[in-house]
Amino acid sequence: MNWQETLTQLEAGTVRAATQDEQGNWQANVEVKQAILAAFKAGENIAFDGIYKGFVDKHNLPAREFTADDQVRLVPGGSSVRRGAHVAAGVIIMPPAYINVGAFVDSGTMVDSHALIGSCAQIGKNVHVSAAVQIGGVLEPVGASPVIIEDGAFLSAGVVIVEGIVVKKGAVLAPGVSLSASVPVYDCVNQVMLEKGADIPERAVVVPGTRPVSGEWAKAQGLNMACALIVKYRDEKSNASLELESILR
Repeated sequence: MNWQETLTQLEAGTVRAATQDEQGNWQANVEVKQAILAAFKAGENIAFDGIYKGFVDKHNLPAREFTADDQVRLVPGGSSVRRGAHVAAGVIIMPPAYINVGAFVDSGTMVDSHALIGSCAQIGKNVHVSAAVQIGGVLEPVGASPVIIEDGAFLSAGVVIVEGIVVKKGAVLAPGVSLSASVPVYDCVNQVMLEKGADIPERAVVVPGTRPVSGEWAKAQGLNMACALIVKYRDEKSNASLELESILR
């Protein structure tokens, strides 16, 4: 796959770094990720001029520029969207925020201050990415799936999601929740422990928690490890508390 063409298609949203099958499962698009890596290899560091004077990066991966016709609200103050990232009409980006190459941000999503959308991360429609949220990126290995945030999810302040975790539609992550392939998630509603790295279920409300560390010495010290707890599933009351004011858009 030609990297120049791929970057253009990624920006247009006609190809994506991950795709969803009919069963709702996500897979990495290996060819797209290979093309992005080829772009890095082909790129040469240059000093930019104009509005980006003083910055140095790969010549073929500059920050994107938007016009009013794009219908993206990019508020002044230090945000950047890299070449090869798709940002749909109706997205709001508050400063400072960064959206990296290969990422996909769908319509109606809010990306708040100090938020990172990592390389190849896939963000659905009407997602709220609150202040200081960190969504990890992945380019290598090429077969590794990126972080996926499906439509209508709400990521509260300081949430960290890495290692290809999938957050399903309408899920709510409370402030400070950290999710990775090694962080256990306990469903307190259904009284089960999810498999490590499993998807966060639709409409789940997740809060940070702790669990005791195994071993006699650790128990004697009163040590605990981080985990995540599903404490409820969204209902009309929780929906009302999370509703975004349309006037802000």
